[in-house]
Amino acid sequence: MPISAVASGVTGRRLALAEAGSLRLRILSALLLAPLPLIAIWLGGPFLWTLTLLAATLMAWEWGRLCGAGELGPGGVTLIASVVLAVATAALGGILAGAAIALIGAAVVCGVELYQGRIAPRWMAAGCLWVALPCIILLWLAQAESAGRVTLLWVFAIVWATDIGAYAVGRLFGGPRLAPRWSPRKTWTGLLGGVACAAIAGWLTARVVGMGPILPLVLVSAGLAIVEQFGDLAESVAKRRFGVKDASSLIPGHGGLLDRLDGLLAVIPAVALLTWIGGGNVMTWR
Repeated sequence: MPISAVASGVTGRRLALAEAGSLRLRILSALLLAPLPLIAIWLGGPFLWTLTLLAATLMAWEWGRLCGAGELGPGGVTLIASVVLAVATAALGGILAGAAIALIGAAVVCGVELYQGRIAPRWMAAGCLWVALPCIILLWLAQAESAGRVTLLWVFAIVWATDIGAYAVGRLFGGPRLAPRWSPRKTWTGLLGGVACAAIAGWLTARVVGMGPILPLVLVSAGLAIVEQFGDLAESVAKRRFGVKDASSLIPGHGGLLDRLDGLLAVIPAVALLTWIGGGNVMTWR
């Protein structure tokens, strides 16, 4: 057997073992971290506020370093301060005030970056809105007296179902790439798998909460799966723009918190928009 063939086989086995080890690490990290938001949502109040504020702070830190070539300059510090102030204000009941602070903060961040002569002030400013607004909207959705808790649990369920379905189906069947320039591993079959799993999650949610008719929630869940995947792609565009693989290394096997919550950051505003258009919480639709 040629030496090159032997070397290729050894390399292939090493890659397979490395991928298996990475998958085990991803599963372990997910099992350890997944209960945290579920518990916070169930208990609500200060528990949810604290976890949301902590997540927002970490994501702002990751975005600041992402746009700052691994360092936090004045713009990154301003970004973190703006996000913390905006989400904390929303947590204390000032949802509109928190949103206004996020908008003003984005403008200030952009100004600081321009003054510093940075090359991507708009990207840094966009991060303020990308992180702060979904966190504020999440706290707003949680305020619904009859369905806030169930709505957030449903949102997390469809996001997780989409991620798992897209990963498993895409890995199993492969196929044409969804957006090779942005994320070379995503496939159209993976997207379909994510949509199917999200639809199932919506069906299960409707059955558990006794919602009827079931079809609207199934269709909405499937549609939000597409939104979730494009939220994932949006962060991939940012990472490619700045030449990094992960937002950080906070979560073993997963990268950063932004890498795990990018789809959620897109789904939450979409749910809020549906709530506004439908004239009430999605969980109360009939």
